[in-house]
Amino acid sequence: MSRPDQLDTEPIAQAVFTALADPTRRGILAELAGHGPATATELGARLPISRQAIAKHLGLLTDAGLVHAEPGQRRRIHYHLRTGPMVVAQSFLAALAHTWDGRLSALRDHLDRTEEN
Repeated sequence: MSRPDQLDTEPIAQAVFTALADPTRRGILAELAGHGPATATELGARLPISRQAIAKHLGLLTDAGLVHAEPGQRRRIHYHLRTGPMVVAQSFLAALAHTWDGRLSALRDHLDRTEEN
């Protein structure tokens, strides 16, 4: 049975992993992380895809909660990275890693004992 906190975070983690499945969206996030907030036009100039494709991907990243749009001067929308959903996904992965670390350690210990006999 799932813990109550897992029920709250599962949709967030699912949205993050779905968004991160696409290399273009990972590239957009990397650009925002490395260079700060940007418009779709600015991102389009730095990435090898059209501004329209950038806008589509930014919409999906916004829906996943990974970026938020902030109106700027002259009706330009600046996209900002949001780390909260990524932290939820990292926690999910850390819990999986912890589970597997324990299992792999137990397997290693078992194999070591078997090898000694």
